[in-house]
Parts: sequence; structure tokens; C-alpha cells
Amino acid sequence: MLAKNFAVPEGAFANIPQDVEHNRWIFAGKPPGPISAQTVQSPAGPTPISYSYRLSEQTPVKVGGGQVRVVDSSNFPAASTVAAALVEIEPGGLRELHWHPTNDEWQYYLSGRGRMTVFASGGRARTFDYQAGDVGYVPFAMAHYVENTGDEPLRFIEAFRSFYFADVSVNQWMALSPPDRVQAHLNLDEQTMKALRKDKPIIVGPSAA
Repeated sequence: MLAKNFAVPEGAFANIPQDVEHNRWIFAGKPPGPISAQTVQSPAGPTPISYSYRLSEQTPVKVGGGQVRVVDSSNFPAASTVAAALVEIEPGGLRELHWHPTNDEWQYYLSGRGRMTVFASGGRARTFDYQAGDVGYVPFAMAHYVENTGDEPLRFIEAFRSFYFADVSVNQWMALSPPDRVQAHLNLDEQTMKALRKDKPIIVGPSAA
């Protein structure tokens, strides 16, 4: 049937792998050449959607204490089910207290050292330390922060199963809520109320942290 399907002699398939119980994820082979030499032209032409996005070349959003780059379907149409952010925090800086209203968060730490506390309901919380190569996880809608506890920039990726990136800043959320209600619930003084920011800090610099 293979020979008939591909219109070749039956002997053409005499040496196909027989290890049918195993997937050939990694195996010895000839290293590929340059991409230009590997390109296969389709009679239908190239796909109109790019499946490659160079996140490191994106102009970052720079704030006091670090910077962030975000990729989702708004700037990478192929990312219809995934969104991510590349976060860089300077020593002593803090990825502000926030939560994500769309999905669980997966993190991969690229370099540096960090500490994250995740807050659940009922006053429960857990704190974790991370370094390069570690994976972090935040359940859906749980507030958390990430602090750079090392002496070099902390770099990590936030990833979500969503077509767009969304987060809610606790600072901004409080600032945009009726101030008398916030003050009454939390017993905050006037100086603290005035310090709340109506914009989104994203990353807090070491002097403020």
C-alpha cells in the first residue's frame, strides 16, 4: 500500500525504522545546512502567516527597575492560543503585585535569581526562590509578585494559554477604585492613598521596593 500510495517500488521502504513502539524525537542524523538551502517551495505559494517571532528584537516597555516585552495575537497572529512576556528586572527591583484574569501562568527563568510569593484566599500564601533553569507556576487569578534577589538582572518568561496578554496591577486597581472605600476597608493613611498610581507600574525600581 505504501508503494501504491507514493507511486514508488516496494523496495523504497525496505529500510524505514522498525522501532514502532518508540518516537524518533532525538536521533543521529546529518546536520542541516542554511535555511535558504532547506526551503521547499509550495505550488500554493508561501503561507501568509509568519510562524516565527523575534521577541528579543521587539522594542521593550522600559520602566523604573526593568523592562518587558509582550507577544500575543496582536503582534504575532500565529499566537492564537498562547501569549507571553519576557520580563527583565534590575537587582532589587520587583515585578509589581498583580494577577492575571485569563489563565494560569507558567514561568521559565532564564538568568539571575528571584523570589515569588503567590497569594491564595483565606490569608494563605507560599514563597519560592528561583534561579536560571527553574519553572514557576501561578494558578489562575492568584495575586503574586516576583522580586530580584540577586546582583544581576533577573530574566524570565511568563506564558499563558490565551490569545492575548492581560494582567491587573493591584496598585492601579486600588487607585482606580473609590478612594473612600479603599481607605475604609484597608485603614490606609492619606500619604499611602496619594502614593497609589493610576497608571500601571509593571516593575517597581529598587529605591521604591
